[in-house]
Amino acid sequence: MDRKLLDLLVCPASRQPLALLGKAGLAALNSAANAGTLRRVDDAPQAGPLREALVTHDHRLVYRIDDGIPVLLVEEGIPTGQIADFPRS
Repeated sequence: MDRKLLDLLVCPASRQPLALLGKAGLAALNSAANAGTLRRVDDAPQAGPLREALVTHDHRLVYRIDDGIPVLLVEEGIPTGQIADFPRS
């Protein structure tokens, strides 16, 4: 993802800055997705693993990146509280 674009992006719900999610966070999300337990804000299941994602400053909400395009729709955000081993920093 382009660094200039990343510097401009904020969470549409909380207005917190967003950062690229690290490997440990992606692994935790994908483990839950593969188990079929990962739910989005709209309570729909997250279909399939994530290749890239953005996370809010407080690490409470994740937005997926599809083919290099951030999906910044609040209802498609993924709350991290549902994942016990999600890294909080």
